[in-house]
Amino acid sequence: MIYSLNGTVIHTEPNAVVIECGGVGYKCLTTMNTLQKLPKTGEKAMVYTHMIVREDSVELCGFADTSELNCFRLLTTISGVGAKVAIAILSVLTPEQIALAVSTGDSKTLTKASGVGNKLAQRIVLEMKDKVKKMVPSGTIELPKGNTVIPSAQGNIEKAIGALAVLGYSPDEVTPFMGGIDPTLPVEKIIGETLKAIGKR
Repeated sequence: MIYSLNGTVIHTEPNAVVIECGGVGYKCLTTMNTLQKLPKTGEKAMVYTHMIVREDSVELCGFADTSELNCFRLLTTISGVGAKVAIAILSVLTPEQIALAVSTGDSKTLTKASGVGNKLAQRIVLEMKDKVKKMVPSGTIELPKGNTVIPSAQGNIEKAIGALAVLGYSPDEVTPFMGGIDPTLPVEKIIGETLKAIGKR
């Protein structure tokens, strides 16, 4: 299992990048969002990878950050969603936007991706919600540092935690970083602030 690649970008093309490590060029399928974050050809870059092994092929998929990697892995567990469809979704939507769409039941947003029709988008939302429910406990979520979750804000906090679960973060991992965040903020803002806090650890 190749966890990551750290080397020189020697070639890019739509939905693919080649990174040379130790004299070997590794071609990775990737998203347009990751391609936009990567440095120019000839410069150093690091991507997190996911290896797909089939009977007739071995493919690497590369991502600029772990949020995108985790979202890709979860998407490909959905029936009817292969690597190409997952990459297409992550090329037009960020992991945060996907997480928010799933947590709010907004399947229409997912149809922006090439190859994703209404039925598939609805299936993605339903199946990902089921997976997230197993990760997010029901009941009141208590935040550290003395924050009290008032009833009107409770829904936003729970939605944010559910959305972050889509990105592979468990409630136990994210709640310590929510202590200084205003629970009355919109869900998308809570998600963004939490990810910023996690990134600074």
